Amino acid sequence: MAFRTFAAAATIAGMTLAGGAALAQNKMELNMATPWPGGHWLDIGAKRYAEIVQQITDGRIKINVFPAGALGPALKVTETVQKGVADMGHAWPGYDWAVDRTGAIFSGWPGGPNPEEMMMWLYNGNGGKLWKEWRKEKFDVVAIPCGVLETEIFMHSHKPVRTPEDMKGLKLRTSSSWAEIAPMLGASTVVLPGSEVFSALERKVVDAIEWGGPGGNLQEGFNKVAKYVVMPGLHSPSAAHDCIFNKDVWAKIGDKDKALLETAGKATMLETYLGYAKLDVDAYKKMKENPNNEFVTVDKSLVEAVGKVSKEWAQKQSTSNEWFKKVYEDQAAFLTSVKPLGEFRFAIGSR
Repeated sequence: MAFRTFAAAATIAGMTLAGGAALAQNKMELNMATPWPGGHWLDIGAKRYAEIVQQITDGRIKINVFPAGALGPALKVTETVQKGVADMGHAWPGYDWAVDRTGAIFSGWPGGPNPEEMMMWLYNGNGGKLWKEWRKEKFDVVAIPCGVLETEIFMHSHKPVRTPEDMKGLKLRTSSSWAEIAPMLGASTVVLPGSEVFSALERKVVDAIEWGGPGGNLQEGFNKVAKYVVMPGLHSPSAAHDCIFNKDVWAKIGDKDKALLETAGKATMLETYLGYAKLDVDAYKKMKENPNNEFVTVDKSLVEAVGKVSKEWAQKQSTSNEWFKKVYEDQAAFLTSVKPLGEFRFAIGSR
């Protein structure tokens, strides 16, 4: 699948940055580890970044994209890159949250931004700068934000979930911060790798799962084995990916090409935003055509309850984790600063 929207602009920007010194840059072939077995995360995210890099460096940098498990464990892409087993990786900080809970703020959490707010925080605020500093200090890798994710479906469930009371006793597959926040509402949570999510839902090992937006979830077939589609994604209004580089590999890349790799990250950010939106609109329409599904919109009481416990969780993390406190407070302040946008803009689909 190809999303070419930004390629021309990125190429022009790349030519401007590289100028006459382009030929002086070293040719490199890099191997990229990913946590994705396939599908739109791999195609629109990792593969598209690799394509843009090859275009704007005039082929000097070629990135070979490997699916989950090919270069290392699917959930340990950062470690695989840090150790030099892979030159670089397409990562999701949520998989590293066990090392440092700060990863949840970048990877999508209940108190976080929507996709547009995420991009604004990264590029208009301090988000991108903090992200790079955090990755360098905590994981000893070089990071470039390179993708924004859509608001997810809250749950595919065998039970309807509308109110805080419906969360009590619910067996839920999830990951990252929601694995700790949902139990504050009475749910029991289990973290499973992607390869086990469908079978756990199908066999009713769990009552419900969360995974991604309609595009990815339709591909996985979750709505075929669970009746209820619960919305909106309170647990993850948005998230982001980063392209991470082994520091020794990064040191071998010329300064001009380093700038082009950053440009490719911004280009892929836009293309993921547009690409996921297109997939989700088409997939959601197909889900709605399934007569076996019932679509549930959560009650305001659950929205408020999730907001309350999420804030409590974040404040608790802040008391013992300086990085978490710094990033959480910066993100919260930025979200407050852009609230006036909602006063004069139309909401999507409101007209």
